[in-house]
Amino acid sequence: QVQLVESGGGLVQAGGSLRLFCTASGSIFRLNAMGWYRQVPGKERDLVASIASEGSTDDANSVKGRFTISRDNAKNTIYLQMNSLKPEDTAVYYCKADIMTLQGDQLHDFYIWGQGTQVTVSS
Repeated sequence: QVQLVESGGGLVQAGGSLRLFCTASGSIFRLNAMGWYRQVPGKERDLVASIASEGSTDDANSVKGRFTISRDNAKNTIYLQMNSLKPEDTAVYYCKADIMTLQGDQLHDFYIWGQGTQVTVSS
């Protein structure tokens, strides 16, 4: 059984910073690409930033220069450092991971999502 647990959300004033954490646990054979997405009510879930297993990253234009994604493979954890936060960054932030598990001699590759963490930026 594999799961993602997020933490670090909260309420912050515009211009402030928050750091989100996402840790994968369970019988993981390999942790591939991981990413942060966000969603506001009535809208689709959008990519914020992603990071490959070797560390290459991709950021949404709206967060370039303000958010930084990183990962610690030894801890199966990714982070999202969010600086210069704006009210429009308010959303539920979700972690997503591409995970491989080994069951017997069978490799399984699938995506899982975390439960989400609320980020609220006040003006």
